[in-house]
Amino acid sequence: MAITKEKKREIVVQYGEWLQKSRAIVFTEYAGMKMKNLDELRARVREAGGEFHIVKNTLMQRVLDDAGMEIKDENFINTLAVGFAFEDAPALAKVLTDYARETGLLVVKAGYLGTRLMNADDVITLANVPPLPIMRATLLSTILAPASQLVRTLSEPGRQIAAVLKAYADADAAPEAA
Repeated sequence: MAITKEKKREIVVQYGEWLQKSRAIVFTEYAGMKMKNLDELRARVREAGGEFHIVKNTLMQRVLDDAGMEIKDENFINTLAVGFAFEDAPALAKVLTDYARETGLLVVKAGYLGTRLMNADDVITLANVPPLPIMRATLLSTILAPASQLVRTLSEPGRQIAAVLKAYADADAAPEAA
């Protein structure tokens, strides 16, 4: 069944909106996947803050050309599905590469991180980057480490004096009890 020109325009607009909202996109080939597998993958991608859509190759190419993003034609052979990372790019890449490795039903082809073109190896590398919350926690602990050390250093003499005073108080109290 052919798609009307009006419907194609609507699809192109939708793809364009997804592309603008995305921090990263990952192109995959999904040949052999059943609807159950697609639904499971889409749920995982949603949990990672993204969306996973089957797209029409020619219409997606048009959207990428309009955005000034080029990608090799070999990535638009066979069935194409695109993961859009609206929140955390490494999380999307991890979900897709893990699913591809677990099931063998998905092939990661290429992608974009912002406006930077990535090949399949780059997507796998991106998947190995820790998720955003872990990166924030690591950065925060690195920033706070010197301050924590300073607080411990400044409070140590006071703690030592308190320990000496307590020892004298305990020594004075001990003979009276005897």
